[in-house]
Amino acid sequence: MTTRVHAIRGDITSLSVDAIVNAANTSLLGGGGVDGAIHRAAGPDLLKECRTLHGCPTGEARMTGGYRLPARHVIHTVGPVWHGGDQQEAGLLASCYRQSLLLAADAGLESIAFPCISTGVYGFPAGKAAQIAVNTVRTFVRSQPALTEVIFCCFSDDDLKLYQQALNVPAA
Repeated sequence: MTTRVHAIRGDITSLSVDAIVNAANTSLLGGGGVDGAIHRAAGPDLLKECRTLHGCPTGEARMTGGYRLPARHVIHTVGPVWHGGDQQEAGLLASCYRQSLLLAADAGLESIAFPCISTGVYGFPAGKAAQIAVNTVRTFVRSQPALTEVIFCCFSDDDLKLYQQALNVPAA
């Protein structure tokens, strides 16, 4: 089975997939950017479940229900803050993608959508982050092809172009 790996521009909270990934902070209790948008769209029960998880370290992932989202699950992962690239940021970011994919595969999920992890207030260079994301996902789905679709859901046209370049897809 081949996994479709592609990038779109859109609102991750509107996607009807098995799981969306939340670029969370270590508390898992909501925040700004995509994290805040997911918590608002999912409703108060998401925060209630997140409180039972007692946080998540950088590079790891945790799964909850999707509540009011079209997605059945939310996989929360904590990306690294960029400190110039010499504090294992690339490895931690790759781990976010691997750990999220492992949770999805272990739960028997078939489709997952990722935001651009760590590229907002955490300051990870967007082009480098896109390349790490695409390479990590491609490596994972070659060895564990249970997933049928992996989406990189980009909020901006600029991010979409970076993911299309990383995927070797001509820009529209």
